[in-house]
Amino acid sequence: MAQAIGPSAASRVFLVFLAAVVAIAGLLGVILTADAQAAERAEAEALTLSLARTIAAAPDVAGALATTDAAASAALQPLAVEVMDTTPLDFVTIMRTDGIRLTHRDPAQIGGTYLGTIDDAVAGGTITEEFTGTLGPSVRSVVPIIDGGAVIGLVAAGVTVESLWGQVWQRLPFALGVAIALAAIGAAAAWFAGRITRRVAGDLPVSAVRDAVSSYESVRTLGEALRAQTHEHGNRMHTAVALIELGRGDEAAELLTETARSSQELVDQVVARDGDPTVAALLLGKASQAKERGVQWRTDMQPGIPRTTLTPVDAVSLVGNLVDNGIDAAAAGPEPRWTEVGMAQTVAGDIVLTFRDSGTGVPESLREKVFEHGFSTKPAGAAGRGVGLALVRSIVESAGGTLELEDSPTTFRVTLPAKARS
Repeated sequence: MAQAIGPSAASRVFLVFLAAVVAIAGLLGVILTADAQAAERAEAEALTLSLARTIAAAPDVAGALATTDAAASAALQPLAVEVMDTTPLDFVTIMRTDGIRLTHRDPAQIGGTYLGTIDDAVAGGTITEEFTGTLGPSVRSVVPIIDGGAVIGLVAAGVTVESLWGQVWQRLPFALGVAIALAAIGAAAAWFAGRITRRVAGDLPVSAVRDAVSSYESVRTLGEALRAQTHEHGNRMHTAVALIELGRGDEAAELLTETARSSQELVDQVVARDGDPTVAALLLGKASQAKERGVQWRTDMQPGIPRTTLTPVDAVSLVGNLVDNGIDAAAAGPEPRWTEVGMAQTVAGDIVLTFRDSGTGVPESLREKVFEHGFSTKPAGAAGRGVGLALVRSIVESAGGTLELEDSPTTFRVTLPAKARS
């Protein structure tokens, strides 16, 4: 007994679901980490600005600046060290307006020139920036020291980026915990989804499940076509019998002859050479179905078209769904209501199937969504809801063909390879 090739549908569902969950969990972890980093930076900016303003407002600071550089450094360095020891600040630099340092975490840097932007602070404003100084990259705020309405010095308070990342690392366990919890829940949901799929589809591969759906759609659309054809045939027969009873046999014979002639023309176009009689039967039924719904039926077929590489089930499913789509669209659209099926063979030998209708078309925003599983513009509960066009695209792609959607009028164009003649 042949073994199924490829992963089962249940395994595919599990893997896709799990991959999506892992991706989402990873993205969430990145977002939470970035948020933690942004929060730490915002806190650092607020802290450095607040403490720099507090130091600048201290009376002893302004008084010390009125002395020589050596005396000012001797008075202010202990203050700066105390602030750095009792707060999260990595450095406090008190300087003259020309940027000459009077304090620094590294006493050897006292007397040097401050590395950073000070112009706005010298003018009486405040500055908050990230800059690389003697301690490396840092977030710092610079504020003016004002005495008697004049700027007499500046205070720079900062936190190194390395310190910020240290705070971010402390928040990472929470972010990782959330991501791991989400991944665990998602993995459980993926396992559950796989179990449900396995109960429905067993160990069948994805292709077998698609074939099963195609078979169902093929039976559904062919059944609808045959019902409509039987209904129309019954109406014609009743009409013919009535004409005969009225003594108008010639008109009855003409009615039945015209019906047979029209049907035979379509059959000859499709089945000539080595065409598919199943598709011909389907189109006969769909012609009756279109008439039932007040839609004019048109065909534009090149004689002697060979079969495609599709199986009869897939061919009926593809043609039936696209014809149903056209009839539905035309019936819901304005007059004149019509749908047209075309079949031709290209010079290269490919088979081109065209399905046109007089409907209102597909909005640009829905061009891709109409081919997604579960999406439909039909009312809830409509037969085949969200399956037809998705299945059509799957059938076409599996056969190595192409499916295009065009406007004015709405046209679905399918190109498929022809079946090699034996």
